[in-house]
Amino acid sequence: MVKLRDLGPVAQLRAGRLPRRLAQLAFGLFLFGLSIALLIAANLGAMPWDVLHQGLARLLPLSLGTVMVLTGLAVLLLWVPLRERPGVGTLANAVLIGLFTDLWLALLPDPAALPGAMAWRVGYVAVGIVLNGLATALYIGSQFGRGPRDGLMTGLARVTGRSLRLVRTGIEVAVVAAGYLLGGVLGWATLAFALLIGPLVQAFLPHVVVELPEGAAEGAARAA
Repeated sequence: MVKLRDLGPVAQLRAGRLPRRLAQLAFGLFLFGLSIALLIAANLGAMPWDVLHQGLARLLPLSLGTVMVLTGLAVLLLWVPLRERPGVGTLANAVLIGLFTDLWLALLPDPAALPGAMAWRVGYVAVGIVLNGLATALYIGSQFGRGPRDGLMTGLARVTGRSLRLVRTGIEVAVVAAGYLLGGVLGWATLAFALLIGPLVQAFLPHVVVELPEGAAEGAARAA
């Protein structure tokens, strides 16, 4: 059974298996950036939040990754009235995914310029969605807390008393609509991602959760 701890930032660092967990967190965010870049490069529809990021990047003299970082930090400000606790992984998620996305966008070949362009573009989407499921499971499984956007979802669900599914759907519909109006790319890949990402994360997560020693985790929680 998957056992995730809800620990504060100090307790997360004291909970044990730190080198393994930090390496898994960094690798998960690295793959997360690659998964985003694959869908962006395919140009068949971005992930819901990235539709908004694309729209904002069209209006601002900033790279997509920089917009992602600034958006993540802005979302973190909404955690304050919701009384959500950021963790080590929360801050790493907010900063590193945008940086990794810009790196991968600079490295990936443009699939539209390759022979059999449409096959390459569809392949980018397929690999990107699967990689995102794995990357999400890796950073959640490192037990360093939720990402900024996930924390917004759980905080709103707790404050409003609505289900996580309803709150997540409402948030993603809102960001997709805003992003599309700003010029973000909405397509079939956006829908495919929305339908597949939950089952993929659920399938990967049990295999990558770093189990914390019972005594260490409990002691860390009391100390924090």
